[in-house]
Amino acid sequence: MSSIMANFDMVLTCWGPVEADYNKHGGLVLSRLFAEHPDTLQLFPKFAGIAAGDLSGNADVAAHGATVLKKLGELLKAKGDHAAILKPLATTHATKHRIALKNFVLITEIICKVMGEKAGLDGAGQEALKQVMGVIIADIDVTYKELGFAG
Repeated sequence: MSSIMANFDMVLTCWGPVEADYNKHGGLVLSRLFAEHPDTLQLFPKFAGIAAGDLSGNADVAAHGATVLKKLGELLKAKGDHAAILKPLATTHATKHRIALKNFVLITEIICKVMGEKAGLDGAGQEALKQVMGVIIADIDVTYKELGFAG
């Protein structure tokens, strides 16, 4: 378990720039997710009327991206003791939003890229983030299974 704690710490060393401007980084994460994986846009019905070329500068996209990154920040700072934070998120993502687990993997890849470019998260840090997210996604899957959602 100590190596996973080191992974949390490694990612958190580069979290400051993200935290300093959640909207900017959140907008980058979601607009890049939609550009690299266009099918993910359908998971966000409130963005359906926005032209693909306008997604990257859209305030609503940036605000939702900020929400995603703020929650990720809470999860990172919990350093694995995240059940109280994760359970409600996993529940809504299973029962209301119907988000398959593969989409958490896709957004993890994008967050790694953005943090590498904008927050100084090097290759080892990006691998640490992937491992941390692997733990979080596995815990989401536990809740999904409890709810009977085949995410």
